[in-house]
Amino acid sequence: MKELIKQAADIITKSGLTIALTGAGISVESGIPDFRSPGGLWSIYDPSEYATISAFISTPEKVWEMAREMTKLIDAARPNSAHKGMADLEKMGYLHHIITQNVDNLHQEAGSSNVIEYHGNISTLTCLKCGQRFKRAELHEEFPPRCICSSRMILKPDVIFFGEAIPEDAMNRSFQLASHAEALMVVGTSAVVSPANTIPSIAKTNGAKVIEINKDRTHLTGTITDVFLNGDAGMIMTEILAEIRKIVG
Repeated sequence: MKELIKQAADIITKSGLTIALTGAGISVESGIPDFRSPGGLWSIYDPSEYATISAFISTPEKVWEMAREMTKLIDAARPNSAHKGMADLEKMGYLHHIITQNVDNLHQEAGSSNVIEYHGNISTLTCLKCGQRFKRAELHEEFPPRCICSSRMILKPDVIFFGEAIPEDAMNRSFQLASHAEALMVVGTSAVVSPANTIPSIAKTNGAKVIEINKDRTHLTGTITDVFLNGDAGMIMTEILAEIRKIVG
C-alpha cells in the first residue's frame, strides 16, 4: 500500500488538471449510509414510491417522510478526513474540480469550492409554483416546509429525483473536464450510475491516469484504474496528502 500511495501522490503532483468523482462511499465515514446498502434508505423507503419526481408532485407529504429521515442523517454528519483532505488538495493547487453524486454538501462544508453536483443539494428547497429558493435550515420548524407565496406549496428539496434530468451545465462541464484531465480520482463510488459512470472512461480515453479509492473492487479496477487503493477513503486521503507534502516540501 505504501508504494501505491507514492504512485498516487506522484501522479497528482505531476498532473496539470486533476479532477475527482465522488459517491456515497466517501460520506459513509461521516455517518451517512449508502442508500442502496442493507439498512440504507432504499431498504426502508421504496424509491419508486418516495424518490420519483412524479411521486413528489402527486404526494409531496409522503415524499417528505423519507426526506425528513435523509435530512436527519445529513444534519448530524460532518466532513471526514477524505472531504477535508480533498479540500486541502484544492487549496494546495493539486485538485481542481470535484464532481460529486452526493447531495450532502459535505465537500463544501470541508472547504472545497469547485464542486459540480450531479444530483443536487439537499441544503436548499425550491417552490415549484413561484420559483423562490430557501435555505432548508431557515425552515426547520415547519413540516413539511411550505413556500411563503400565496400558493403555500410544499417546497421541493433541490435534489434530482428519479425521472428528472441531470443538470445540463453540470453534465457538460464534467464531460469537458474529463476530456482534458491528466488525473482522475474516483473516490467512494462504483461508478455504475449513468451518466456519471461515463466520466472515468472519458478521462482514460483522453490520457488521464485513474486513481481509484474504494473499499471493494469495482468494474473499473481491472480495466481502466491505474492505481487501486483499497480501504477507507479518509485514511487513504490523509496518507496521500502526507506523501504529497513530502514531495513538494
